[in-house]
Amino acid sequence: MPVHFKQVAIIGVGLIGGSLGMILRRKGLADQVVGVGRSVENLKTAVELGAIDRYVADPKEGVRGADLVILATPVDTYDRHLKEWASCLSPGAVVSDVGSVKGLLVEQSEASMPAGVHFVGAHPIAGKEKTGVAAGTDQLFQGARCIVTPTPNTDAQALARVRALWQETGSIVLTMDPHLHDQILGAVSHLPHVAAFALITALANLRDREIASLDLAAHSGGGLRDTTRIAASSPEMWRDIFLWNRENVVHFIDAYQESLQEFRRLVHAGDGAGIEKVLERAKSEREKLNSRPSITV
Repeated sequence: MPVHFKQVAIIGVGLIGGSLGMILRRKGLADQVVGVGRSVENLKTAVELGAIDRYVADPKEGVRGADLVILATPVDTYDRHLKEWASCLSPGAVVSDVGSVKGLLVEQSEASMPAGVHFVGAHPIAGKEKTGVAAGTDQLFQGARCIVTPTPNTDAQALARVRALWQETGSIVLTMDPHLHDQILGAVSHLPHVAAFALITALANLRDREIASLDLAAHSGGGLRDTTRIAASSPEMWRDIFLWNRENVVHFIDAYQESLQEFRRLVHAGDGAGIEKVLERAKSEREKLNSRPSITV
C-alpha cells in the first residue's frame, strides 16, 4: 500500500519542495500539503500550480499537526528553523530534508528533535540551474537517484516511510552513510559547480581587466554554455553547500588545481605528446559517464 500522510508541511516551496508537493497532491499521498516560505508571491504561485493546498506565514502554524515536514531551504537555515518550530511537532512526526550536504547537518538535526519525533536525511539528486516553484514539475524525480542517509539513531519506521515517499516520486532510492555522501557528492557535484563558477568568473575578469571586447554572450558557443550551465544555479544555496562541506570541497579543489597546473606545464612546455596523453585519458573517462545515468544537483 502506498505511503500516506495526513498533513505534509513543506518549508521552502521552491523547485524541489514544489515538485514534491505536486507529486504528493497528484498521487493523493497526503490529505493536505501546507507551504511555508518567505515570498508570498511564490507561495501564491505554488497554490496556482497545484504544489500546495494552502500556505501560512507562521511556520509554527504550518508544522503543527503535520506528520511529515520537509526542509527544502538552504542547508545553513536548518538549525534556525528547527529551533523555531520543532517543539510544535507531535510525537510520531517525521522531519526530512532535500539538502545536498548531510554529514554534520544530519547529526545536528537529529539532536534537535523532540522526544518521539524522528529525523531522516534525504537528498534527491534531481535539481536544475533554475529555481522557484514555477520551474517545478511532477516528473522532476522520475528515474533520478535519491540518497537517504540514516545513522545508528534513525528510527526504522520513519526511514521506511521516507524511502517509500521517494519511491513514489519515481526515484531510485539508495542508502548511504551521511559523511560518505558528502565525500562522494563533494567530488561529483560540488567540485563541478566550483569549476563552473570559477571559469565564468575568470572569463568575466578577463573581459573587465584585459580584453574589453570579450563579449561572453555574443561570441560563446556550445562549449562554454555547456561547461558553465550550472553556474546559473542559486548563489545562496551553493554558498551554504560549499561552507557546510568545506573540508571535502577544499580537498577536491586542491586535486583539481594539481590537474590544472600539470595541464599548464604541458602547454607551456609545448609538450604535444603529453597533452595528447592527458586528453586521451580525459576522453576515455568522460565516455564512461555516457553509459551511466547522469545526476544533477
